[in-house]
Amino acid sequence: MNATDYQSFADAWESRATIRTRPRRVLENDDKLIYPLSRQPLVLSETFLRECPGQRDFALVQTLYKFINDVVIFETEIVDKIARSIAKNRFAVEFPFACRYDAMTVVVDEDYHALVAMDLMQQTVAMTGIAPIDLPLEIELSQAIPAAVALAPPHLRNAVELICVAIAENTVTGDVSAFAKDDTIKQSIKGLMADHLLDEGRHSGFWSRMVRIYWHTACDDDRQCIARILPVFIEHYLTNEIQRSFDLRLIDALQIGDAARDALKSEVAGLEFPINRHHPLVANIMRFFRSSSLLDSPCVQSALSDYLI
Repeated sequence: MNATDYQSFADAWESRATIRTRPRRVLENDDKLIYPLSRQPLVLSETFLRECPGQRDFALVQTLYKFINDVVIFETEIVDKIARSIAKNRFAVEFPFACRYDAMTVVVDEDYHALVAMDLMQQTVAMTGIAPIDLPLEIELSQAIPAAVALAPPHLRNAVELICVAIAENTVTGDVSAFAKDDTIKQSIKGLMADHLLDEGRHSGFWSRMVRIYWHTACDDDRQCIARILPVFIEHYLTNEIQRSFDLRLIDALQIGDAARDALKSEVAGLEFPINRHHPLVANIMRFFRSSSLLDSPCVQSALSDYLI
């Protein structure tokens, strides 16, 4: 795709963006779950079900808080940063005005998603009386992007950051889709996820097109350099250290005996997925590499050979 072929989605944004079309999501006081059981395996573990099943809702509320915290960091500190730099024409690659306009709608959307998430957290605290435990100051991308960018020469740092954010935006879209379809959770939370998904579907296509435009202009040496960096980013992105640290803090906050606490911590240690082609997020990542045309390049195929199914 050439930059001149880019078609803005401005009209779609005006008519469909959640900030334009959605009411405030109000948390229901009903018997539905506040967070999917499948997304917090700790509460399904043998020890948890035996020792403290009555603390399930506490654990799910804390996990929701962590999810919201992740959303706020992702939207405001990572996606917002690069979208804003493109919109204000401060990016190393110069994009046409239509791209920059669309990038500014991404800024507006992402900051709105963060605002809605914070509102939901405030409602949850008020309804449940459960205050958040210490939440992480970073997400995996907070470490993965700098690790990748540090390996790039100065003239490629913006490009590497663009590709990393595009990978994440395309990966999270699939993840949110599964969340939005879960019938066990409260309708307001399902609705929030569906709203998010509506915008993220537009965003994931935007980032793929930005990468296609950049990749079309990149010389072979630059492509090969970036290809060598991609596995480093993926390895850092798919680590489980931040989630594991949170789960350990959550276990410490449970009202259980020391033996049960130790058993839960042992079970959490075994929950990590190996970082290989069988990791549940790798299929989404590979789908992005295909849609963005990066996987058409032999150097990228070679660099990602361990992840190709």
